[in-house]
Amino acid sequence: MTHPACRSCGAALTQTLVDLGLSPLANSYVPPERAGTACPRYPLHAWVCNDCYLVQVEDAVPADEIFNADYAYFSSYSDSWLAHARAYVEQMVDRLDLGPDDLVIEIASNDGYLLQYFVEKGIPVLGIEPSGSVAAAAEEKGVRTLVDYFGEALARKVAATEKPPALIASANVLAHVPDINDFVAGIATLLTGDAVYTVEFPHLLNLINEVQFDTIYHEHYSYLSLLAVEKIFAKAGLRVFDVEELPTHGGSLRVFACLEGASHPEGPGLAKVRADEAAAQFDRPEGYMNFTIQVEALRDGLLAFLREANARGDTIAAYGAAAKGNTLLNYAGIGPDLISYCVDRNPAKQNTLLPGSHIPVHGVEALRETPPDYVLILPWNIRDEVTDQLSDLKAHGTRFVTAVPEIRIS
Repeated sequence: MTHPACRSCGAALTQTLVDLGLSPLANSYVPPERAGTACPRYPLHAWVCNDCYLVQVEDAVPADEIFNADYAYFSSYSDSWLAHARAYVEQMVDRLDLGPDDLVIEIASNDGYLLQYFVEKGIPVLGIEPSGSVAAAAEEKGVRTLVDYFGEALARKVAATEKPPALIASANVLAHVPDINDFVAGIATLLTGDAVYTVEFPHLLNLINEVQFDTIYHEHYSYLSLLAVEKIFAKAGLRVFDVEELPTHGGSLRVFACLEGASHPEGPGLAKVRADEAAAQFDRPEGYMNFTIQVEALRDGLLAFLREANARGDTIAAYGAAAKGNTLLNYAGIGPDLISYCVDRNPAKQNTLLPGSHIPVHGVEALRETPPDYVLILPWNIRDEVTDQLSDLKAHGTRFVTAVPEIRIS
């Protein structure tokens, strides 16, 4: 067997975290007229590098097939994520004393969900976003956006035409880049002096502890620990100086980094997360064993619940045409026979079929037209937000279900 090579250090990947089989692209929603056509499926196998401990999937699909002009993820459809973005802006403006003479760059700026709040404060911004459809939405918000993939070559072009940024931000993008070394080298190219880079990503520690295997999909090339990130950053001349633990996406880290010679002292969060990962044995193969057994148990528990509910004649709908939901549905082999339909607030996903499962997607109003007995919330990380939005359904007897890290019904 030929083993794939680590995307960071090049070592052969020989240890499996979990193999989820063949799965369609998680954000490739299907037009109804293609209901009879099977979706292309690609290997979805998460490996552990036993040299640098970067967890990763293979490059089964070219990036431009995933993040194309019609990429359907718009950040602004989550109220809780908008609140998170606004709070970040307030914190950074205060912590870094940002003002109208500074420049803030966000990489993977999506539809301007974050930079719009810097714009409101009169702080110049530049968004860098590879998908034209969401970049257009950002421009409508007054967010100046460059449509391109970020890496060292683009960073050199930006450095030649823009003032040095005081802050570079990226949220949930580091995991999305196939060439993670090139991306981080681009950050190092743009940073000068004491400028700061902040990056947020779901913490691998939570993925493993909470059995969040559904966050594994093709566009997430890497699954990040602080240990692995510090190694990758150090190769590019960057130093991590602080870490914040966040509740977003089932438990994330916000890492603060700077050039190796910058003056920022280490913050208290850094030692704490390092210690947590050491306790979880993230610096040795034993820390990544037995995950497959937990994933299989979660899958079997969800299938048992759905089959029992259907046997009773109960109706089940899903909320949130989220990528993580598509991983879950396809791995478990769940289709319209078990879940009648899915709803989503994003018009770009409505009137489509979920990839692989071909469960139809409607607007949220479909739940109120014929209230189901159960709503399975696929983006379990916004469970509270969804149940608040649908409190009228709960009052009429609809019950809400999440499957990660175990079946929870309320």
